Amino acid sequence: MEAVLARMRVLDERLPAQDGVAVFNRVYLTVTQTLHERIGHGGFPEPRRAEALSVRFAERYLTAVESERAPACWRPLLQYRRHPGVRPLQHALAGINAHIGHDLALAVVSTCRALDCSPAALEADFHEVGDTLVSLEERIREDLMPGPDLLEIADPLTHLLGSWSLERARAGAWAAARLLWTLRRSPDLAEEFEESLDAGVGLVGRCLLTPVAGMRTGRRRVGDAGAARGPGAGVPVGY
Repeated sequence: MEAVLARMRVLDERLPAQDGVAVFNRVYLTVTQTLHERIGHGGFPEPRRAEALSVRFAERYLTAVESERAPACWRPLLQYRRHPGVRPLQHALAGINAHIGHDLALAVVSTCRALDCSPAALEADFHEVGDTLVSLEERIREDLMPGPDLLEIADPLTHLLGSWSLERARAGAWAAARLLWTLRRSPDLAEEFEESLDAGVGLVGRCLLTPVAGMRTGRRRVGDAGAARGPGAGVPVGY
């Protein structure tokens, strides 16, 4: 766990504060540190399994953002990370959408292969990790959500925020993990399903990152020091 935490700290130091990946990385770093402490203090029934799952889960995020060609689910965030019309809250939710909707299922399967067990053996740890991730969403909304006086029911950002649910993403990840495990002896079908999952989660991420330029903001916003400036600022990078 220390190794993935160290990589997140390096990203935190290297990226500009207003970068969309940096916004997600800061809240995820905090939650991963909490997860590490809970495992160390006996907060999980099977600490070895919980740590194996948590590490593989975090490694998928880190590999994606450090890769020259990230999975489709992470590309919207990477492309719109400096867009001036995308709010920090959107960046953070797009990150958690990619990480839970896609990475979590694959991390479960990878952990099962490494520990030679079925997903059922990891179910308790999966839900414990999931409960910790709920605090990630809560922290994101607490730190980055504009005040209620700035959001109205017809506001585009209000609509976007209401269209995504961590609980549904978490349930979908567990179902996807079980299906992938069932398909492990049919590699062609498993690969086809993984590609479909990746693309579907990426589509949701692109919707979450719909620019809402012109919306007033007034509450404390983590990492939102203003729009990026300079060549290419705010222009999405192509595939």
